[in-house]
Amino acid sequence: MFDVIVIGGGHAGVEAAHAVYRQGLKCCLVTFSKDTVGQMSCNPAIGGLGKSHLVREVDALGGIMAQATDMSGIQYRTLNTRKGFAVQALRVQCDRAKYKEAIQNILSQTSIEIIEEEVIDLSIESNKARGVVVGSNKTIQAKKIILTTGTFLNGIMYTGDQNTSGGRAGDKSAIPLSKRLYDMKLPMGRLKTGTPARIKLSSINLEVMDEQPGEIPTPHMSLLHPPTKQLKQISCYITRTNKETHSIIRENTHLSAMYSGQIAGIGPRYCPSIEDKINKFSDKDSHQIFIEPEGLSKDLVYPNGISTSLPKKIQEEFIHSIKGLENCEIEEHGYAVEYDFIDPRALNQTLETKFIRNLYLAGQINGTTGYEEASAQGLVAGINAAQNILQKPEVIFSRSEAYIGVLIDDLTLHGVTEPYRMFTSRAEFRLMLSQDTARQRLTEKGFKLGLVDSPTHSNFQKEENQYQEFLKELKTQKISEPNKTISAIELLKRTNLDKETIKKTIQLNPENQPLFERAVNEIKYEGYIAKQQREVESARKHEESKIPTNINYTLIKGLSNEVVEKLTKSKPTSLGQAGRLEGVTPAAINLISITIKKNQISQKVASH
Repeated sequence: MFDVIVIGGGHAGVEAAHAVYRQGLKCCLVTFSKDTVGQMSCNPAIGGLGKSHLVREVDALGGIMAQATDMSGIQYRTLNTRKGFAVQALRVQCDRAKYKEAIQNILSQTSIEIIEEEVIDLSIESNKARGVVVGSNKTIQAKKIILTTGTFLNGIMYTGDQNTSGGRAGDKSAIPLSKRLYDMKLPMGRLKTGTPARIKLSSINLEVMDEQPGEIPTPHMSLLHPPTKQLKQISCYITRTNKETHSIIRENTHLSAMYSGQIAGIGPRYCPSIEDKINKFSDKDSHQIFIEPEGLSKDLVYPNGISTSLPKKIQEEFIHSIKGLENCEIEEHGYAVEYDFIDPRALNQTLETKFIRNLYLAGQINGTTGYEEASAQGLVAGINAAQNILQKPEVIFSRSEAYIGVLIDDLTLHGVTEPYRMFTSRAEFRLMLSQDTARQRLTEKGFKLGLVDSPTHSNFQKEENQYQEFLKELKTQKISEPNKTISAIELLKRTNLDKETIKKTIQLNPENQPLFERAVNEIKYEGYIAKQQREVESARKHEESKIPTNINYTLIKGLSNEVVEKLTKSKPTSLGQAGRLEGVTPAAINLISITIKKNQISQKVASH
């Protein structure tokens, strides 16, 4: 018998299993194929706007995505550099094969048992998950089950009027498991996503495209486990669609699976197909396409920006109309995937289902899109499944503590109307949640939970002590100015001086460059962050005001029918959560608070 069974070997599954392992429990991972564990199904890239924050937080808590990224990264670029440091984001183009290899290598050094089977049923007794039934009709028992099926739950792939069963090219769907979940009356729906054609690099004319080199010096994704060496860095390239491309697509849109009525699921608004772009933004004459290599030794590129479900012949026609792709060879045509998901409002913030005990869900099954969102959910599910077995308190990240907290709160409170993608704009306390501060926010917590080992924690503490010593030096170092003397730290607060001028003035030791970069950001924004911390304290009172599970909103006089309906459906656990529901006003929150206090007083009187 296992402590935890994880179903699915994607980004959510491997992170969940590794979190369970780090907490000292016995875990197995059940997957269709051991060879595809950790595979990147879509774009071979990690990070990006809003997403790198999640990756760094998973890393700060001992997770493995950032480490695998650095073991396979072939181009690093920081995005949003013209904006404040809190919304800057690192994006890494990876070698697809080496990323999967890195994940499998990390897992091979653990006690996680990988079982190559299809899960066809869940063993449920007295409304509690007890194990799984695999294709060989064998039952594997466990105390907790974590379901991370990605796009495989009754997945169907579409190219034009052709459709095949599968969650991605070359892999089959999890159909029996999907039927079982429907039988359990879980609130389910259909979503869709898409992928572009894969093109042979050797058949592309890169000379007519704009080169996009990586960042120098090369940064790294993992801050807790920085790499000792990195792979050769290469360029990506940019080309564009044109009027001819748009004309071909527009004339054939009715043949697209996403437009012909074949697919009922809702697609990601922020990562639209090329058909969507052409029809919804008809005023634009062209759209950017990023030509992204799939690996150092792979003769293949991922043309980011032309996801499609048009027939193969039409795909070839419009792709060949694009500058630099006139004579390209298509290795694999694009397709759309439609799959089942479960309404995440059916989950507690631990990601355990509200209807069935011991069953946790993580990743795209919860209506999200993206490797990074899946990884963060897998970590949360793995932490909480293990903590419950160990009879320790549940672990819930607050919105002011981590993007992970924003992600889980958004999903479990609001649900999804389209595949959910993380953006920095979703975090109201984003000034406090820079991708560079993940360790300061979360590593101590990770150590206490058993997720971060002692040597790693010691290294982190050592670096923090070095930073504090560096700040002391800045405070004591005096800079002479006309008519006055100021400390070096006061110089860092000035927005009219660039970093190079400050470095020369304080005569910065090159060894202290990383410490200086951190100090510049933290000191420049300390006033704004202090203000945000006051807002957090104010909001925390409502977060700590728990709403009883047996509250009857229909009995609270003054609440509108609309508010009662939203509260009853969403079942917020605190006044803070209730206040984040659309249409729930401060006046309504006040009425709920008064009712809770009255009920508490009545219960005290009755007990006496």
